[in-house]
Amino acid sequence: MSVKQRTLKSAVSISGVGLHTGKQVNLTFIPAPENHGYKFQRVDIPGNPIINADVDNVVDTSRGTTLEQNGAKVHTTEHVLAALVGLEIDNVLIQLDGPEMPIMDGSAMPFVKILEETGAIEQNAERIYFVLTENLTYEDPIKKVEMLAVPQDEYRATVMVDYNSDVLGTQHASMYHIGEFKSEIAMCRTFVFLHELEALLAHNLIKGGDLNNAIVLVDKEVSKEQIAHLQKVFHREDVEIKGKGVLNNTTLHYFNEPARHKLLDIIGDLALVGTPLKMHVLAARPGHAGNVAFAKKIKELIKSKKKAVVKFDLDKEPIYNINDITRMLPHRYPFLMVDKIMEMDSKGIVGVKNVTMNEPFFQGHFPDNPVFPGVMQIEAMAQVGGIFALSQVDTPELYSTYFMKIDGVKFKQKVLPGDTIVFRLSLESPIRRGLVNMRGVAYVNGKEVCEAVMLAQIVKDKQPKDAKAAVTA
Repeated sequence: MSVKQRTLKSAVSISGVGLHTGKQVNLTFIPAPENHGYKFQRVDIPGNPIINADVDNVVDTSRGTTLEQNGAKVHTTEHVLAALVGLEIDNVLIQLDGPEMPIMDGSAMPFVKILEETGAIEQNAERIYFVLTENLTYEDPIKKVEMLAVPQDEYRATVMVDYNSDVLGTQHASMYHIGEFKSEIAMCRTFVFLHELEALLAHNLIKGGDLNNAIVLVDKEVSKEQIAHLQKVFHREDVEIKGKGVLNNTTLHYFNEPARHKLLDIIGDLALVGTPLKMHVLAARPGHAGNVAFAKKIKELIKSKKKAVVKFDLDKEPIYNINDITRMLPHRYPFLMVDKIMEMDSKGIVGVKNVTMNEPFFQGHFPDNPVFPGVMQIEAMAQVGGIFALSQVDTPELYSTYFMKIDGVKFKQKVLPGDTIVFRLSLESPIRRGLVNMRGVAYVNGKEVCEAVMLAQIVKDKQPKDAKAAVTA
């Protein structure tokens, strides 16, 4: 089923401090046009430079994910991007007047709430997913990070963390589909061990740190002097540690909140691939560096798929020849656009159109520079889909298929006389009440030339097609 891209109904803003810089920042989410994706804009810098949310722009992953482009940086992007992906919002311009996203409470929930307040609207363009068809792996043996993506018809994630700690041992978290993000993942806060916190404080690296924007895990006994120091740093007299556990006995939202937050980070970092995903991501001991490295592998795989030449065996015996096709379709010369059907199963069909200079439209369509018209490519694709649809009924000669909708049409290169176009169509959803929704891609020499998503209806004719053809001949 075709899914449309979405953007925001109106602009909405939120303010807070950056965790590492400690600087106040105003963040504004602005509606963006179709196929815009996620982009950051530093409005506090001359020229208001744009930083694309692209994994190739990552320059640092030491304490969050930092992007740099056009001479500008944005720090700690993962929670904002996770909120947008989790709400399935495709196109947004993210303006900020400082170098870092506000940390808020250390989760994605404040961003989710503000985005839901303004709401989202559907756009005309189709959302194009990258659907994984083969296993993809990543491993960092030094950090003991392992990541695996496997084919799945949803965006699913499973995370395992293991810190060899009495306080935080092995934990698992799962998100079975992106619709669970808001209720199961978004509110989970970032976390830090007290000994790590002390090192960061000593180097003045978390100027915006506060007990309200992170879970502080205490994995060792703490002296009175250390408590006094923490009280001074956080400007709070109620800093309290009772043995090992969580600083100030913070109530966790879930027993495995740290693992769920790691899953949140994965969603945010993989947003940098730049394409909605359908796959199951499994991660062991993940971190921003591993997430970004894995995102780069996914992006490279997407690039290779786009460049790959699709091969078809056009020498084998067709399952339907031109005579079979004329018994199924009502079309006749000069409007019959399918020469043979090479493959067909319960999910799709492959058909062939040979383009020759003898086509009648070449007399008027650029006769000195003949180009197979795009509308005729779509018509040929639709006829292949019509053969598939009519093959589902017992007496196809008594039925016809009629267009109801065409979406996501793209033309990628010229088709010329002498070319053989191969159309591959597959069902987007099961056929119900005579409605057939199919995605089609056309190839010449194994390279894509056009694509479209088409909805048609199978309708029984009042008279046999032969009679109809005789009347209209």
